[in-house]
Amino acid sequence: MRRHGRGRGRGRTTIATIPCPYDGCGLLFRSSGGLSNHVRVHQNPTRVGSAPGAHAPSPSPSPQPYRASTSPGFDEPAPFTEPQSTPARGSPSPGAQPGWKRNYHPNLDGRPCDAEGNDLPKGTPAPLRRPASPTDWSPYDDQVQFRTADLAFRRGEMSADVISELMEVWALDKQKYDADAPFTGPEDLYETIDSTALGDAPWKCLVTEPLATGTDAPAWARQSYTVWYRDPEVVASNILDNPELDGLFDPAPYVEVDQNEERRRSDFMSANFAWKHADMIFADDPSTEGAMIAPLIFGADKTTVSIGTGDTEYHPGYMSLRNLHSSARRAHRGGVTPFIFLAIPKSDRKYDNDPAFRTFKRQLYHASFAAVLSSLKPGMTTPLVRRCPDGHFRRVIWEFGPFIADYPEQVQLAGIVQGWCTKCTAPSHDLDGGLGDPRSQELTEQMIQALDGDPKLLWENYGINTDVIPFTNDFPRADIHEMMSPDLLHQIIKGTFKDHLVEWVGEYIYLTHEKPEADRIMDEIDRRIAAIPVFSGLRRFKDGRRFKQWTGDDSKALMKIYLAAIKDLVPHEIVSTLSAFLDFCYLVRRRDFDESTLEAIENAVSVYHQRREIFIQKHVRDSISLPRQHSMTHYAPDIKNFGAPYGVCSSITESRHITAVKRPWRRSNRFEALGQMLLTNQRLDKLAASRADFVERGMLPAQFAALPDKLPDPDKEPDEEADDGAHVQGTVVLARTRERLYPRTAAELGTHIGVHNFPDLVSAYINDLPERYVDDAMSVDSNLSLDSIPISVFHSAVATFYAPSDFSGIRGMKREIIRCTPSWRKRGPRRDCAFVVENENKLGFAGMSAVRIRLFLSFEVDGETQPCALVEWFKKVGRSPDAETGMWIVEPEMRGHQRVLSIVHLDSMLRAAHLIPVFGPDPIPLDLRYIHSLDAFRAFHVNKYIDHHANDLLS
Repeated sequence: MRRHGRGRGRGRTTIATIPCPYDGCGLLFRSSGGLSNHVRVHQNPTRVGSAPGAHAPSPSPSPQPYRASTSPGFDEPAPFTEPQSTPARGSPSPGAQPGWKRNYHPNLDGRPCDAEGNDLPKGTPAPLRRPASPTDWSPYDDQVQFRTADLAFRRGEMSADVISELMEVWALDKQKYDADAPFTGPEDLYETIDSTALGDAPWKCLVTEPLATGTDAPAWARQSYTVWYRDPEVVASNILDNPELDGLFDPAPYVEVDQNEERRRSDFMSANFAWKHADMIFADDPSTEGAMIAPLIFGADKTTVSIGTGDTEYHPGYMSLRNLHSSARRAHRGGVTPFIFLAIPKSDRKYDNDPAFRTFKRQLYHASFAAVLSSLKPGMTTPLVRRCPDGHFRRVIWEFGPFIADYPEQVQLAGIVQGWCTKCTAPSHDLDGGLGDPRSQELTEQMIQALDGDPKLLWENYGINTDVIPFTNDFPRADIHEMMSPDLLHQIIKGTFKDHLVEWVGEYIYLTHEKPEADRIMDEIDRRIAAIPVFSGLRRFKDGRRFKQWTGDDSKALMKIYLAAIKDLVPHEIVSTLSAFLDFCYLVRRRDFDESTLEAIENAVSVYHQRREIFIQKHVRDSISLPRQHSMTHYAPDIKNFGAPYGVCSSITESRHITAVKRPWRRSNRFEALGQMLLTNQRLDKLAASRADFVERGMLPAQFAALPDKLPDPDKEPDEEADDGAHVQGTVVLARTRERLYPRTAAELGTHIGVHNFPDLVSAYINDLPERYVDDAMSVDSNLSLDSIPISVFHSAVATFYAPSDFSGIRGMKREIIRCTPSWRKRGPRRDCAFVVENENKLGFAGMSAVRIRLFLSFEVDGETQPCALVEWFKKVGRSPDAETGMWIVEPEMRGHQRVLSIVHLDSMLRAAHLIPVFGPDPIPLDLRYIHSLDAFRAFHVNKYIDHHANDLLS
């Protein structure tokens, strides 16, 4: 019988109108149930600590998530005059974390002013950017029209044909009400976006004159070259005037110290460069008192874009502001913007090694930057009044900050010879011998004068290419050598690890074994890599390392698991060499650096240099003098100068390349695509600026939907994400919905999962609860009382914790899913591992244990919900980490022939743990699957390289 009511499969869409009560969230919900789930999962302020009830082994309150270390101090000797403890006037927005205080620059302190540049009294509120009318959606007619444009162009990336059809269908429906669709078609939509004044930074064209006109000149010299660019002063001003960055920028250099006046560095403005250059600006012109120094960060992506016709290609350059926190740039909240497409001349193969052609390319490169950046020059000496993210005007002085580039591009930028260092004059044949002095433009000029400009002597003895005049020579206080920033991706991850160490391990194996045996060992390494258990966010190498196209993410993933895979297959000296390198790598990838961390970095470099000699002893290398590895010696000084390296890593520009170049290219018609790509970028910027304006005026919720950095990767676990929620030490909560196919009583559930003493474990848990949780009737171990307690089963839990050095939200929070399910992607069971806190008074893993989840469950005791996990325990092997790998080793804890099981409260659980088998010297079974690895081996490494938070916990 047909049911009456609404049409089949169709219901009325409910508009989200219920706001989240937490400040700064801004999410809207369609129902109170949706709000409740959001508050429970995303806003839960629970801290990891004492659980109600402790079980064998007994959990205790959690320790701090990071190891304690000696407090930082000022540099001795300092490269500049250390600041006095004079706080700046004005109100730098983010402020110091609890336990730390900030001393701001006493002169260039970023004081708010009015639009005319006059200082404002302290506490004056920021003026409104635009009238706060809730109905002024200009240039859009209303909210529907803006959201349609944003959805179609930005989020949906719809083609013109799809937009046209969508508007036709929409108009057809609107005819019933004698109304129109939001747009008449794609051109109407594009024109509306283009008419937006906010975020406008139009692209311009710079065309060079031919170098020669004679018919006997080579073709590359007879043609013009085109450089597309945006006015960098306009781009920088737009970035600064982005209200979405409020609270994520620092208007003044500062020194952050603890209660003992010992120093810590993190974001750029906390490091030496900004303070030093602020001193220089004020010394040159005391009238700059109260101004805001705004260091600009540049980056050029080495990947060329195959979009030109003929013999010219382009590659993009990007701009950001170093006042922004590193997390804001990495989140791409309008903080990293393409501003130039450089021309790269190409010619016949016979000119590939032609000195004249190579010199021309270098000179064109620098001339392009010098011409495009010239609009910034007036504002580098005379302050300009510009609006900042907090809405205040300030008198801004532009300054050239770090330049992000890989080594080949650094060579071109610095005007040095390939194989030499861009930062020091160490000889190319002995880069790590300690004989080099810091490079500077002043030193280069002195050398040129001293050697009468002899290009051969300068080239051979000092690595100076006299044919190149860096573009920075045209700008005040700019030194290209000082601007060269560390590059974690190309120097450390891809360069030293993947291209050097991993390759050297392979070369060693083939040098010391006959080819058939070497092939067997290499295949064994690949099988071990493929057999490593899954983990949230870890790329799984299904066939080991045997694929052609390596990305930065592939190299990062291999770093996390490679050490355990080669152990017992190569000499322990090689394993310990890689362990020393990985220790350095994870130290420099942190977010915060105190003096003890900087000292540890220098020690790690020294240990690695000693241990890598094994590759020379084993005849893999004749010598080791490589620029990418030599860069390790500069990391500690660069951190003092620039702050955390992860804020200036080329991975930022490479990921931006996807949204600024690759995806706009795919949206084009492929014919003369560059113009279409530039227009797409311009429209995306205008849509983002409009959304930020509407949010600031309260017309849209404060919900940021970032453009995806990457296309979905089916091989990568999607179980981790950044969390922009409030800062909490750590919390683990169960999934929102229980699984319906499990028995509800303890006895039946125990039978179902094959744990026949499960009722006893539940009783033990209840009996160990504090008295406030249990009444007298429940403190009896009887099946009768347990039968009255319905048990809910879950297949996952969500851990949220503070991990600023990992992929995290703007407040440093990370969220990961811990899974325990009988079927994962139809490939078999998945039962993750986790850390359970036992003693908060012990540092790191000494105060914790590793467990494997057998079941997530919850039940009520005396009206209180008990979120729990049934876990199998591991026990530590030894009292310290393994000397060869630096990782703790654990083995299953047994009672007779049975695994030790207990039920623990989720409050005692910190986060997920990753265990890698101790494979031993013997081959693993050919048919071993990764889902069985945690059951097939007798001992496991506790992987401290799975992410930075784990590295801090386990080091």
